[in-house]
Amino acid sequence: MDSWARYARQIVLPEVGQSGQERLSAARVAVIGCGALGTVISNHLVRAGVGYIKIVDRDYIELHNLQRQILFDEEDISRGLPKAVAAAAKLRRINSQVTIEHLVTDVNSRNIEEIIGDVDLVMDGLDNFETRYLINDACIKHGTPWVYGACIATHGMTMVIVPHQTPCFRCLLPDIPTPGSVPTCDTEGVLATAVDMVASLEVTEALKLLMGLENKLHGCLIHVDAWTASLIQLEVKKRDFLCPVCDEARYDLLEAREGSYMTSLCGRNAVQINLHGRTRISFADLAKRLEVMGQVTFNDYMLKFDVELYQLIIFPDGRTIIKGTADETTARTIYARYIGS
Repeated sequence: MDSWARYARQIVLPEVGQSGQERLSAARVAVIGCGALGTVISNHLVRAGVGYIKIVDRDYIELHNLQRQILFDEEDISRGLPKAVAAAAKLRRINSQVTIEHLVTDVNSRNIEEIIGDVDLVMDGLDNFETRYLINDACIKHGTPWVYGACIATHGMTMVIVPHQTPCFRCLLPDIPTPGSVPTCDTEGVLATAVDMVASLEVTEALKLLMGLENKLHGCLIHVDAWTASLIQLEVKKRDFLCPVCDEARYDLLEAREGSYMTSLCGRNAVQINLHGRTRISFADLAKRLEVMGQVTFNDYMLKFDVELYQLIIFPDGRTIIKGTADETTARTIYARYIGS
């Protein structure tokens, strides 16, 4: 089979051509977050023939995800698959010419530099600001371009960040929003078509970067609203003050001087607890201890423990999602009660 045949309709585009397609096949991209935005982004990149995709996500699939997270189905839920695992399996069936790596992990200051260290571009499929600021720190430090994207309700926005050529994310938003100060998908909802629009704009700019067409980037913060069919381009300029990241090389998130190690999860009434250091949990041993107190199921990827009004989802590295509360103090108490302090 002609290895380029599947891309015939793309190669014929004067914007791409054979040389552009060859550059895409040699490119390496990390997609961080594989929910609504991340599934659409990954789908488009793989079908476009980007040669290597690294999919990074900490979460597992739930029924309400299927409304907008296009790579998942009901069978994935019944099998208890993490998002990164299920997405990678689907994408490998779509395009066997692309190398796809999946990482089921939380992105944090200890692993972000390793995650982005071997890629040409980072794509934002996230649902929280803190991790975006962390990605911005790491990408500016290493000179790696990244594409920001966010979506809520019927609208969203995206912007390309090229280190030391464009304003960075900290230039756009100097301070991390305080908890509760911005709406979330669980309070506002999200329209699947708005997700598709934002993710498609993200990927279009990504393809330009990967083909070496930086002069074709739109160079703006783009805001779209699917409901009103509107698109607004907003110019982002460097501010009068020095940016702590791209001007002063201060990486507060990356060096763990800023941010938390406990995270409330968007739209989930849940809190994630991370552990310092490296841990490996025996699910069989833990299940034996917990089964006298509640219902326990586990596979190679996670252990689920239902007790009282809560569900604990525990991963091999000790990372735990506690569902049934958004209060971090309560979550810590539940964790200490059943897992240990």
